[in-house]
Amino acid sequence: MIIRILSEGQFEVPDSQVDALNELDDAVRAAIDAGHDVAFTNALGALLDAVHRLGGPVDLDEIVASDAILPPADATINEARELLQDDGLIPG
Repeated sequence: MIIRILSEGQFEVPDSQVDALNELDDAVRAAIDAGHDVAFTNALGALLDAVHRLGGPVDLDEIVASDAILPPADATINEARELLQDDGLIPG
């Protein structure tokens, strides 16, 4: 899965890790739905950390479509809400 983190670039995460990312994505969505800023910041930070830890950067010269787009670490709830899809930030 190719995940773009806005203002950072793209990361390739093995498909075997998508379930783990979806668990973290659920926490981000719950914080957005609740309008809880601190929980949102913590959950988004955990999701972004997991993408960095589990994935590797896509070469800047490579043009690849992103399967998911995540907001940057300093995003607000409203900015993240604009990226939210029916099933969260991470599809699947």
